[in-house]
Amino acid sequence: MSDTVTREDAAGVTTLTLQRPGLTHAARRDLLAAVQDVAGDDSVRVLLLTGTGRAFCVGQDLGEHLQEMQSGVEAPLSVVEEEYNPLVLALAALRVPVVVAINGACAGAGLGIALAGDIRVAAAGAKFTTAFTGIGLSSDSALAARLVHSVGGSRAAELLLFPEPFVAEKAAEWGLVHRVVPAEEVLGEARALAERLAVGPTAAYRAVKTVLATAATDSLEATLALEARLQAEVGQSADHREAVEAFLAKRPPVFTGR
Repeated sequence: MSDTVTREDAAGVTTLTLQRPGLTHAARRDLLAAVQDVAGDDSVRVLLLTGTGRAFCVGQDLGEHLQEMQSGVEAPLSVVEEEYNPLVLALAALRVPVVVAINGACAGAGLGIALAGDIRVAAAGAKFTTAFTGIGLSSDSALAARLVHSVGGSRAAELLLFPEPFVAEKAAEWGLVHRVVPAEEVLGEARALAERLAVGPTAAYRAVKTVLATAATDSLEATLALEARLQAEVGQSADHREAVEAFLAKRPPVFTGR
């Protein structure tokens, strides 16, 4: 699609690949546009997000950021509201599962973007860090909220206040990533998971994502009401009927996403 983000489509899986580790203005805008294109494409059943080389994403391109500060840009960090926030919201709003293949270093906003996915596969030994306070900034990209939900408030505070690197194996132990595999197997493992999801009950996945988005903050009554409404809707789908018929006939179901 661009010099910063490429797109590949195959069998219901769309792969977006970040072509450089640092997020420049162009990279953020291109990634947002690509995610928005995915959102509007009914043929996409799973999004696979990854990077290239030795890094997945290390957050804001500090070289570009320094140039802006030195040139007297009035509000160089207005990009949080103008570019990062729309990107994170677009990822969160996707109706399809998002698999993230963390092929290497993952830092700052890059970690926030990775945590916006539903399933994460990381390269063994890949370095992670929250980064922000190390350069005298507070967090963005909903990183604080994602960390609190993933590892709890106490560890989230430690990771943000002391932005020391930790490896993929520790990230898995804390629940930040789901699988850790050798670096050369990351994309293949993530693609296999994406392909598995792509032939699954898309409407059910969409409903599950809707519940997960609010389950940690809604009351029990609100969650039960949402589950009841969504299950009633999904229960009318062709995929649900197919799955029940297949179960009773003792054969594998064939899902169509309808």
